[in-house]
Amino acid sequence: MEDSQLKLSNQICFPLYSVSRLITKAYKPFLDKMEITYPQYLVLLVLWENDNLTVNQITEKLLLNTNTLSPMLKRMEKLELIERNRSKEDERSVIIKLTQRGKDLKTKAACIPNELASVLVTQNIQVEDVMNLKNILNEWIDVLSKEEK
Repeated sequence: MEDSQLKLSNQICFPLYSVSRLITKAYKPFLDKMEITYPQYLVLLVLWENDNLTVNQITEKLLLNTNTLSPMLKRMEKLELIERNRSKEDERSVIIKLTQRGKDLKTKAACIPNELASVLVTQNIQVEDVMNLKNILNEWIDVLSKEEK
């Protein structure tokens, strides 16, 4: 094996990791105003799209494990963003439902995508580039999540 394969500058994972961290950091000022974390924001995005989901449905959409999501949902319930209730059809399932406070945050969050786009789109990076990258990353998510199962 060549030494060049083990250089940080030759790894695809490092720029992806770094960009992920930096984008999450760019979200922070907006989410701080809403008093939520980035992972909580992702849960809210899922619920704003489809409310009344099971914990398992949310874990599937966010590619998380239940043991990662459950403590976060408990914190979100304490913040009065969601309610957790046992399913009447299946006692093993927990249904997650937005509270009024959780629903109201959607209005406050409406500006976030445009604000982030203004950071990502530059003289050298066009909207089309961002969308192409997003599509490629979604394809990788499909490929890698299938391998995980």
